[in-house]
Amino acid sequence: MNLPTNIPEKARKELEKLLNGNKNFINGTPTAKNMCLSTLQKLALYQEPYACVLSCSDSRVVPEIIFDCGIGELFVVRVAGITVGENVRESIEYAVKKLHVPLLILLGHDDCGVMNYANTHYPEITEEFQSILKCVYPVIDHAGQLDCNNKFARKHTIWVENFLLENSKILKSAVDEGNLYIAKCHFDHHTGEVYMINENLDTIHYTM
Repeated sequence: MNLPTNIPEKARKELEKLLNGNKNFINGTPTAKNMCLSTLQKLALYQEPYACVLSCSDSRVVPEIIFDCGIGELFVVRVAGITVGENVRESIEYAVKKLHVPLLILLGHDDCGVMNYANTHYPEITEEFQSILKCVYPVIDHAGQLDCNNKFARKHTIWVENFLLENSKILKSAVDEGNLYIAKCHFDHHTGEVYMINENLDTIHYTM
């Protein structure tokens, strides 16, 4: 299936680039070349990333690797469970307002420890990880507990998009004006594929 038709052209170009890079990762044929000191030196005084990625801190989810990218290409915000607090929101806003990225990828993944912990302890706010649980529990409050943590993660990704648009004038305006596209994505550990999801949890697998 090809990408949705409502993606602004600039964001579509960057999203296709990243998803094609993901195919390189899956096939074991990475092509990224800008991963050396000389590249860093060229970018010593400025940066022009073409996308922002909000991803989990999980050690198995490294956007630059799974999208076959190098230095200066992605503005990456990593936090456990892609949970959104003020610092995370403002980091994304910086990428959009100051760096003018046309694409924001929300990247959930399989076997997320945050989803497992939340499912196990709901509705208790434990002494540990309080801010994380407060970001994840609204999904359970709305949809009920899900026996599949991977489905829970996809539901949470959708909630994150809604939260950002409801709580950030910068992101909402950028989306409304066609200057930003938010791609809700999920990383499959078994296949290595990054695929898009929609509000119905339907999956969109990119093909050339």
